[in-house]
Amino acid sequence: MKSINPATEEVIHDYRETTAEHVEFALDESVRTFSQWSRWSFARRAEKILALGQAIRDQVGPLARTNTLEAGKPIVQAENEVQQCVRICDYYAEHAERFLAREQVERNARSCSIQYEPMGPLLAIMPWNFPFWQFFRAAVPALMAGNVVLVKHASNVPGTSLAIGELFKNAEFPSGVLQVLLIPGSQASELIGDDRIRGVTFTGSAAKGRRVASEAGRHLKKTVLELGGSDPFLVLADAEISAAARLGAKARMLNAGQSCTAAKRFLVEDSVGEAFEKALVNQMKQVEFGDPMDRDVKAGPLARRDLMDRLHEQVRRSVEQGATVRLGGKPLDGKGFFYPPTVLTGVEPGMPVFEEETFGPVAAVTRARDRRDLIELANRSRYGLAASIVARDTEEARRLAGTLETGAAFVNSMAGYDPRLPMGGRKDSGYGRELGHAGIREFVNTKTLWIEEEQGI
Repeated sequence: MKSINPATEEVIHDYRETTAEHVEFALDESVRTFSQWSRWSFARRAEKILALGQAIRDQVGPLARTNTLEAGKPIVQAENEVQQCVRICDYYAEHAERFLAREQVERNARSCSIQYEPMGPLLAIMPWNFPFWQFFRAAVPALMAGNVVLVKHASNVPGTSLAIGELFKNAEFPSGVLQVLLIPGSQASELIGDDRIRGVTFTGSAAKGRRVASEAGRHLKKTVLELGGSDPFLVLADAEISAAARLGAKARMLNAGQSCTAAKRFLVEDSVGEAFEKALVNQMKQVEFGDPMDRDVKAGPLARRDLMDRLHEQVRRSVEQGATVRLGGKPLDGKGFFYPPTVLTGVEPGMPVFEEETFGPVAAVTRARDRRDLIELANRSRYGLAASIVARDTEEARRLAGTLETGAAFVNSMAGYDPRLPMGGRKDSGYGRELGHAGIREFVNTKTLWIEEEQGI
């Protein structure tokens, strides 16, 4: 399993894949450890999760550097991602016990209550684009609930996955609470059916999510799926155009556009269409891109060559169907998987950059005839992860947000995450929630306990 620097195309390291024998050992150890970990008190588990947060604090620089070298994320953004993981640890260490507290229900019985119990070993199939954040937001609440986790990251970030394993060792977790598996996706699919795995959390593409859900369904396993997105960024006619363009460029270019919740389809009321397009092109021109280890760089390379090739094919086919390239539009020459900030205008439904998820720095602009058309265009997507609306009239924006078929909506803000707020999608963007109160209840057994005063017949 090779780790390749996408900025230079050089092999960083060759890693030995986890053997079949070790996978078997990891599964057995997870079951053994679960029988102990699940009986620990919330306070005792919280001590370890807080220690994990401290271990992350102590290693922000090296962890971020590993991610930048393997996936090309600009180093400042990589550091921010790692630091956000500390917030998740602190949040659930403080609130998990309250979120999963036994609930009393008034009934004609001595006692009637609802209680929440852990499910067992969980398989986390995690992506490369936010490998720390997406792992910790899935794993920490599950661990605080009393589950244990086996993690399989995308094959191009093995060093990052192993670094997470070292964090758990540094925090002195019991062996078996986390098992890191360097295995191909096909082997991970086989693990879903193993009786020792009790649930699966997956972050990735809709196509792979379907396969995970299908396999899990055959074996009656609970799943949480956070899949792709083609997030709309709506610009109303009353918006301050220069501010909207600045926010839009930032929302599109985070991690070189390689984010499920990045703004991808820019939907603009026609009366301000030309002004917004010019402003967006100007803002995208100013994005510093290049060596991701440079602290001034805002966008690095795409993570793999196949991802760059796919993105360019989407652009090429859209142009053939009538879209206009206003900026960028083709890979850069030379070493590295660099695709420059790109703006396409005249984009219409049916074009690849409108219908498909574009995982890279391509902004597709579509003009709407009126406000009704704006909402119809936003919802004319098989995805439904997040959306942004930019407007001076925030009450009108609030009303429109309620009509969007997404898991989250942001007014005058780019899509973002907070440990306190549940995150997840609709339609082909998946189901289930991570973070917040809802996230910790995804992988628990909700049990009703009814106790009568005395024996009945």
